[in-house]
Amino acid sequence: MRIVTTHKNTDFDALASVIAATLLYSSSIPILPKSLNPNVKAFLSIHKDLLRISTVDDIDLNEIARLVVVDVNRWERLDRMADLKTRDDLEIFLWDHHFNEGNIAADFECRERTGATVTLLIRQLKKERKSITPIQATLFLAGIYEDTGNLSFPSTTAEDAYAAAYLLEHKADLNIISTFLRPAYGEKQKDILFKMLETAGRTKIKGHTVSINKIEVSGHVDSLAVVVRMYMEIVNVDVTFGIFSDSERERCMVIGRSSADGIDVGAIMRSMGGGGHPHAGSAVLKSVNPDAVETWIQELIVGNQQTSVQISDLMSFPVVTVSVDTPMDAVAKILRQKGCTGLPVVDNDTLVGMISRRDFRRIKKESQLTTPVRAFMTKNVRTIDPGRSPMEAARRMVKHDIGRLPVVAQGKIIGIITRSDAMRYFYDLLPE
Repeated sequence: MRIVTTHKNTDFDALASVIAATLLYSSSIPILPKSLNPNVKAFLSIHKDLLRISTVDDIDLNEIARLVVVDVNRWERLDRMADLKTRDDLEIFLWDHHFNEGNIAADFECRERTGATVTLLIRQLKKERKSITPIQATLFLAGIYEDTGNLSFPSTTAEDAYAAAYLLEHKADLNIISTFLRPAYGEKQKDILFKMLETAGRTKIKGHTVSINKIEVSGHVDSLAVVVRMYMEIVNVDVTFGIFSDSERERCMVIGRSSADGIDVGAIMRSMGGGGHPHAGSAVLKSVNPDAVETWIQELIVGNQQTSVQISDLMSFPVVTVSVDTPMDAVAKILRQKGCTGLPVVDNDTLVGMISRRDFRRIKKESQLTTPVRAFMTKNVRTIDPGRSPMEAARRMVKHDIGRLPVVAQGKIIGIITRSDAMRYFYDLLPE
């Protein structure tokens, strides 16, 4: 017997990868865990007969000769497959787009950084000229769209987009996808969101604004991830974690979401026994104190800061500044000599404003060129911490339509980053 299976709390990428793998490995049986994401459960309620899905209850594990695992690389995240770990005669194939440390030793392994695992399988389906039906194409595209945020997440690759185009050519139905990817949000979810907002707190950890919220829930509640996402947007933080404790079932569901490049939520959740991606993840913990979970998360965030490029790596220093009493004609001369488009304005080494070339448009008379820069400078200065990411700098410059950000630490200017600096980084134009 040959089977294809995936992780618990199966999402669309996992389901799509299972079905795609059954096309690659003919005569394989698709085996799904009992726990499925609500949207996947709704999809299968209509399409289950077409996809011929089975569970572990329908098979004899002793008869399995080949195990194909998709979208996961750890035994404990499979549903009731632990007995297979010690089978020396078992052939194991693994397809995954996660790069966390796994413990499934496979005979064949395809692991690459794509937005969705099913993208890797579609590549092979195309290579082997396998035919796919419109419903299969629709499911595969749902897997790509869900894991890449409709091709908008930073983890999206060009190959994900090529795969999506290929599936649309094979009549993937966008109407069906929009129906099943639309998250459920009802009275239960609304009540939990309101409770979270009533107790909302914010703290700074390593330069990021973080909110960790603990809520008691009773029984199973669908779409808690939607609630966490909405909560993060409303309280306007970089990272949020919802700790949903159920005292009767003696367990906690932890869901994390992040818009910060410097905090890998998926890595934090894997440290807690769960999984996910840099910007989203979850874990289920049994018999734990929610307060202890909060402390644990805080410690993991501190230890999770990435060693990737930060503002301090890109900023220019020392910074050329002008004092508030500098005449505008002198400022214009400095701008020409330095070849820059703007300068910070200081008063006794304290940042009080910014002056840019566009500010000179406000000068209507030649006599105003002798006016001190304080009269024309922009006083509401946007700054950034040295430990933040280039992506955060780009977001702030785009949001506020500015071309530079002073880099400030302990109230002092230590550098400056411009839009050009950020673009050179994003387009890999940094000097060797």
